[in-house]
Amino acid sequence: MNSKPSPTAETRSASREFVMRFSPTPRGARLARRLVADRLDAWGHPHTSTINETLTLITAELTANAVRHGHVPGRDFEVRLTGTSGALRVEVSDTRTERVPLPPDDAPPADAESGRGLVLVAALADEWGTTPRVNAPGKTVWATLGLL
Repeated sequence: MNSKPSPTAETRSASREFVMRFSPTPRGARLARRLVADRLDAWGHPHTSTINETLTLITAELTANAVRHGHVPGRDFEVRLTGTSGALRVEVSDTRTERVPLPPDDAPPADAESGRGLVLVAALADEWGTTPRVNAPGKTVWATLGLL
């Protein structure tokens, strides 16, 4: 007998969760983004749906920031994706305590090479913010997307 729940059983579940750690490299960030997109697809939000594309973009920005600004040698970052019937939430945790992102006031100058990631997250997410990690050093940057 197969002890794994079928994708249809997982899709009907009231609350879903996916958690994984990744190496703090561009490759780790790409893998995190792909696995979030695949998990959303398994939860009934196809790859080509607005929900999947939006949350995958948010995940890409948060994981890129974890690699670029939250990297501590020898420490992975963690992605947690949770879903309920009303919302999806992605959390990206790293071990860098002193580099907490601030809410973007305005878009960066047009010639700036960076600084647009959190502007995108703020524009796409229903809510976003940061919290200290529980039981570990560092911070968690999270974003939610309503399904209603």
